[in-house]
Amino acid sequence: MATNRARPAQDAGEREMLTGWLEHHRGILIWKCEDLTAEQLRRRAVPPSSLSLLGLVRHMAEVERGWFRQVFFGEDVPDLYDRSADEDADFNDVDQADPAEAFTAFEQECAVSRRVVAQAQSLDVFSKQVSERTGEPFSLRWIVTHMIEEYARHNGHADLLRECIDASTGYY
Repeated sequence: MATNRARPAQDAGEREMLTGWLEHHRGILIWKCEDLTAEQLRRRAVPPSSLSLLGLVRHMAEVERGWFRQVFFGEDVPDLYDRSADEDADFNDVDQADPAEAFTAFEQECAVSRRVVAQAQSLDVFSKQVSERTGEPFSLRWIVTHMIEEYARHNGHADLLRECIDASTGYY
């Protein structure tokens, strides 16, 4: 999977800026996973945490699906990972997980998310599902901004996990 870590133009409009930062962070997650074996991707580097790079990829695929398909479009699509016995199965069930399947699911969900944003009339369009806390729908702007935050937080985790695996570090 090719990584694109280009930062958005500094003079871009809001939509281009936000989607540019979202793409930038998607690329960072993949970059942190490049050239690693399946065993390295599964490694939990900071016990007792269950975080692993593979778990992060699976989680972000699930988050992409959740926000853009299930919440924004209101699609009745199942979660990618069976969370009936473990709410954090995307993170935890990596010991036998196939990295190729996880990266394929990630790319597929990102592709759908890109289409959702590209086809929306504006960032002011609201989701079909409402917030459990407020009972209000989410604007696409809120969802995209939240996704940037979600990636930024987990990319910090990915940076530390990668450094524990092979001492590789790098500027985003």
